Amino acid sequence: MTKPGLLLPIVAPSGTGKTTVCRALLRQDPDFVFSISCTTRAPRANERHGIDYHFIDRETFAQYQREGRLAEWQEVFGDYYGTLRSAIESALSEGRILLLDIDVKGALRLKQLYPQQTICIFLMPPSLTVLNQRLQNRGTEDAPTVAKRQARVPEELQLSNQCDYRIINDQLPVTVEQIMHIIEEYRNHD
Repeated sequence: MTKPGLLLPIVAPSGTGKTTVCRALLRQDPDFVFSISCTTRAPRANERHGIDYHFIDRETFAQYQREGRLAEWQEVFGDYYGTLRSAIESALSEGRILLLDIDVKGALRLKQLYPQQTICIFLMPPSLTVLNQRLQNRGTEDAPTVAKRQARVPEELQLSNQCDYRIINDQLPVTVEQIMHIIEEYRNHD
């Protein structure tokens, strides 16, 4: 019997380690697959089209919205991000675990659309001091962008109460173990 498919949005303030956690989870189980979001923002130096994101222009993004090709979408810091409905449907039908590194509002939208197949995990930073250090140390954004990301943290923390689980991401192996336990419980329950 095929295991049930699962949508696993991993959400957190910028700098909390979503991408690192997702990469670690992908190494844990062959059932994991990463959702490649569409975005209108320009790629960072280390990002590749079709691997990290589908980098598309605003006109194409708007077309995807009109055609209903996006299950969820959000405007974040002036750019648009969205999840392809086809990626979700494919993962669920194949019994895969679709990891989504997305905005908390987008994750909550997926919970509305797919309530039985979505487990939303909010990664909490060990502290706001650590979060601010991580954001500044990663060197992928300029000072004004870092400030915008920091200003958004209170709203994200408030929305975290609507997620299924909140995990403090202090030690990567512990975080991954906690998430794997949550998935195991979900799959054994169904």
